[in-house]
Amino acid sequence: MLTKILSVSGKPGLYKLISTSKNMNIVESLADGKRIPIYLSEKAVALSDVSIYTEEEDVPLREVFAKIKEKEGGKKVAIDKLTQNKDLFAYFAEILPTYDRNRVYASDIKKLIGWYNILIENNIDFEAENNASESTEMQEEKSSTLTNEARNEVNAKHSESSSKKADSKSKKVETQTRSKH
Repeated sequence: MLTKILSVSGKPGLYKLISTSKNMNIVESLADGKRIPIYLSEKAVALSDVSIYTEEEDVPLREVFAKIKEKEGGKKVAIDKLTQNKDLFAYFAEILPTYDRNRVYASDIKKLIGWYNILIENNIDFEAENNASESTEMQEEKSSTLTNEARNEVNAKHSESSSKKADSKSKKVETQTRSKH
């Protein structure tokens, strides 16, 4: 499900992707349910594409959320207790001990905890829905492949009929040229 949950640059909170078109997306705020257009010129990132820097390799956000959920017992994080940066870093070190202390900032941790709280408030189960979204993505990919194959077949037929038309036109021109001489 995190593939359909977006963070939009310059806008607070998280948004659920409702529909897409050629030059914009329609999203719905998880905070108030209002739908707004997001144009291609605006930067929007799916939470499934976000990861946290660690000393080894980057950790996907859904795994970090799962660890927070486990620590908090499925409840929201009491962020008001984490007012100072040292408290944020200590809390995050409990969640992800190998996070890269040089590249993960207090503002990143605050944003991440805020996103987690929004997901919990909206009963979005990022763990269970991940498997469902993967199978949906595979179905969409398969459908896209079938669509591409169908498109290629239509293009092949079109180019075949175009070449037949071109051949028949050239034969007509040849015949008309011969009959004139």
